[in-house]
Amino acid sequence: MKSNFNKPLFFIGIAACFLPFVSPAIALFMGLLLGFTVGNPYIKQSSRASKYLLQFAVVGLGFGMNLYESLQSGKEGMLFTVVSVVGVLAFGYWLGRRMLVDTKTSYLISSGTAICGGSAIAAVAPILKANPNQMSVSLGTIFILNAIALFIFPPIGRLLQMTQEQFGMWAAIAIHDTSSVVGAGAAYGHKALEVATMVKLTRALWIIPLSIATTFFFKQKDSKVKIPWFIFFFILAMVANTVFDIPQNITSFIVLLSKKGMTLTLFLIGSGLSLKVLKSVGMRPLILGVTLWVFIGVISLGVILLV
Repeated sequence: MKSNFNKPLFFIGIAACFLPFVSPAIALFMGLLLGFTVGNPYIKQSSRASKYLLQFAVVGLGFGMNLYESLQSGKEGMLFTVVSVVGVLAFGYWLGRRMLVDTKTSYLISSGTAICGGSAIAAVAPILKANPNQMSVSLGTIFILNAIALFIFPPIGRLLQMTQEQFGMWAAIAIHDTSSVVGAGAAYGHKALEVATMVKLTRALWIIPLSIATTFFFKQKDSKVKIPWFIFFFILAMVANTVFDIPQNITSFIVLLSKKGMTLTLFLIGSGLSLKVLKSVGMRPLILGVTLWVFIGVISLGVILLV
């Protein structure tokens, strides 16, 4: 039955992502529904496509942002970013040892929580020489929590009457993957989207020093450091939108396409989650991931509301 229905439903889901009323949260839900029922018939292709689609979408969003305003948002979150990244990595490593979670798995989960989810895990895994099981467990843990975050963060923000700027900052620090951060920001409001994207990408730059530190920490001298080049193209897009007199109808169209690209990305990501992935995670890594997530989520929320 799966082979008869999963392919047409997969392409119907893709087409639905371009409808005006389908939000990122709805797209993620559709993807999860597909993954848990008939399954995604193109798991590998979807994973690869979502990676590059996310990067193109983020660069496109830069054409709708002002450089000076974005730099101010990034500047305000810089100290918070430094403290939270170092704090989560240290706490995650310590807690993983206490919980008897495999060292490489706990390091991958801590890196994903501290910086930018799957991107950070993908960057440091080859340096660690992590095996496929360690990779799948770490990505599965982050993946599950990302899906939950996209649904619960906007309602919590509204319940606490957070401003657009406050929510954008909180989402960028407490949600793992850039895709879910952008999705949550878009669901909360335009300014929240701008702040969340800028702070998250500033945070994502920590992949570079993390990768370098990992080569020394795990004594992997022959490993290469992966640089997230799309972040620099995002900055160039902001510069172009700020400095040059690009017609607004062009930039608005690029931003619209980017938002729809992000919606499609979340559908593809959601469709990759299945019962098999859930079973492969196991309880200890999942508890570690949830604990780190609650740790950074609660502390960052408290600081943002009090400052």
